[in-house]
Amino acid sequence: MSDNEKIQAKFHFPDFTRHLRLNLFMLKMMQNVPEYFREGVTFASVYGAFPPAVWNGGRPMGGMICDEDYVRNVLHAFNSQGVPIRYTFTNPMIRKEHLDDEFCNMLMRLGDNGLNEVIVFSEVLEDYIRKTYPNYKITSSTCKRLTDPEKIRDELNKDYHVVVLDYDMNNQFDVLDSLPHHEKIEMLINSTCIPKCPRRTHEYEVCGEQQIIYNEHLKRFPNTPFRMRDYKDYSMADFGNCPAMHRTPFDIRTLPHHISPELIWDWYIPHGIRQFKISGRGSSKLAVIELYMYYLIKPECRDEARFMLLHNLDLNGVVKIDSGI
Repeated sequence: MSDNEKIQAKFHFPDFTRHLRLNLFMLKMMQNVPEYFREGVTFASVYGAFPPAVWNGGRPMGGMICDEDYVRNVLHAFNSQGVPIRYTFTNPMIRKEHLDDEFCNMLMRLGDNGLNEVIVFSEVLEDYIRKTYPNYKITSSTCKRLTDPEKIRDELNKDYHVVVLDYDMNNQFDVLDSLPHHEKIEMLINSTCIPKCPRRTHEYEVCGEQQIIYNEHLKRFPNTPFRMRDYKDYSMADFGNCPAMHRTPFDIRTLPHHISPELIWDWYIPHGIRQFKISGRGSSKLAVIELYMYYLIKPECRDEARFMLLHNLDLNGVVKIDSGI
């Protein structure tokens, strides 16, 4: 193994829809001003989903529907530069009747080139993807909330390309050191949740069912605005006062499971853990920019790098360079 491989830090970036142009510009910055970046930083993938994918995990992305041409362009923008996209197909509520969804299968076919990846949670969907689209690398989702070391070991020994650990495992150095296949471990480094959040699993389920309801609405009433409040059984009202929703990139640094850049380079990388997921699909562009500055950019270069990003991105996120789209 070369010295470069030993220090490589593989970061997975949030969202190829909401933050599409921000991520394309970050990729160009890595290519054009590598001296701004911390040692070994690599753009390992960009993750997300094209709405209105019913297999998607996370909150429904209302008001946006991606057509085939748009999907092709986004895939080309990243894949042509050797960057895989990762579909976040982690809806835990997926059932057999959702497997033949036309839109999701179209996404899988368009990205079926051996480079792209998919993150899974539902066993039903995972089995279907493995049989129907065997060229995809499969990632086990953090949404499974595996915190028992034996269950994590079992997961790492399965046929997954990567296993994203639950954030409660962050900085549990003795446990992490005892796990097999460090090369397959991915850490969720900037979770906003409280330790051992009792509502997180339920939130995944509510969001998953909301995604299904939203897609059913689009099929039945394509010209009628969607209002989740009409479906009170699946309201997110119970989560409205959750402090995690209001934490800034600076607030999260006080949480015990927060992974700092110093820990990444001083502990994780020397111990063979090189995969790091930056959370932020639903965050503002300004919040995501601050996360990128914190994790990717050398401290002495942050002001100039931040200025470069803000100067080239207007308030609508339009890049003033040729992004290829």
